Amino acid sequence: MAARMKERFLNEITPAMMQKFNYKSVMQVPKVEKIVINMGVGEAVQNSKVLDAAVADMQKIAGQKPVITRSKKSIAGFRLRENVPIGVKVTLRGDRMYFFLDKLLNISLPRVRDFRGVSTKSFDGRGNYTLGLKEQLIFPEIEYDQIDKIRGMDIVIVTTAHSDEEARELLTQLGMPFTK
Repeated sequence: MAARMKERFLNEITPAMMQKFNYKSVMQVPKVEKIVINMGVGEAVQNSKVLDAAVADMQKIAGQKPVITRSKKSIAGFRLRENVPIGVKVTLRGDRMYFFLDKLLNISLPRVRDFRGVSTKSFDGRGNYTLGLKEQLIFPEIEYDQIDKIRGMDIVIVTTAHSDEEARELLTQLGMPFTK
């Protein structure tokens, strides 16, 4: 699956992008650099067992062991102390990244209830795209009976594009279902 997406990128997307943006070299064509998946688990402050379930879910979704993120500073209003585990994240690169991207675009996103496409306003100005999901159940690896709580996650697609327009075109060519 990942090899098929990579091959399509080289044979179809690269020439189309070179023509549209008048690039002189193939190396100017933007590409997906990495995908970062982050799941914030605020309840982990009171109950550390919740973090173990989040790690297991994230490992099934990404196919890679996640890193536990810790709080940087204390916030009294949230009853949060410094260096307390509060989430998990995974950074995907290479074949795992393409495999996850293919699974996200072709299997998971169509499973979202009342799905009409993803927002075109989630670019950061530097060519990176952030997508927020409300539940982990849209991924086929997660079984409804096995989860303890529905958790959301943020997916950041980091590209080498210099502008949002270039990144939008790249993701559209890869098959990202943007709203019209």
